[in-house]
Amino acid sequence: MAVEMAAPPERVWALVSDVTRIGEFSPETFEAEWLDGATGPAPGARFRGHVRRNGRGPVYWTTCTVTRCEEQRDFAFSVGTAGKTINTWGYHLEPSGEGTEVTEWFELADNPLNRLYWRIAGRARGRTNEEGMRTTLERIKAVVEA
Repeated sequence: MAVEMAAPPERVWALVSDVTRIGEFSPETFEAEWLDGATGPAPGARFRGHVRRNGRGPVYWTTCTVTRCEEQRDFAFSVGTAGKTINTWGYHLEPSGEGTEVTEWFELADNPLNRLYWRIAGRARGRTNEEGMRTTLERIKAVVEA
C-alpha cells in the first residue's frame, strides 16, 4: 500500500520510526513502548505494542524487534515471541518530486501454522490489513502535510 505525501523523507521518517506515536496512526495498535533501554529505532531494538485486534478486540501486547533501519528509507519490525517471527511490518520511503512516496507492507512468516491460518482467514485478514495500512498512511499524511 503506497501513499504520496507532500513532505520530505526526514519528516515522514520521524513519524514511521517513532513507535511511541503509533497510537496516533494505527487503527489496531493503540500504544507502544521501547524495551530494554532502547529510546529509538536501531537494528535489533525491541519494543512492545498494545493491540486491539481488528480495532475491537481481543486486546493484547506483542513484542517486536526492529529488523530494518535505514534512516529516511526503510523501517521494519518483526512481531513474535521466543525467537519465532509471526509476521513483519515495514515502511519504505522513496523521494518523489517535492515529497515522498511511502509504502507500508506486511509479510506473514512462512510456516505451517501461518499457512493454515491464511488459508482459513486470509481473505478477511488481508482486507483488514489493507484497510489498516491505508488508514495508517492517511493519518501520517495528515500530520506531515499539516
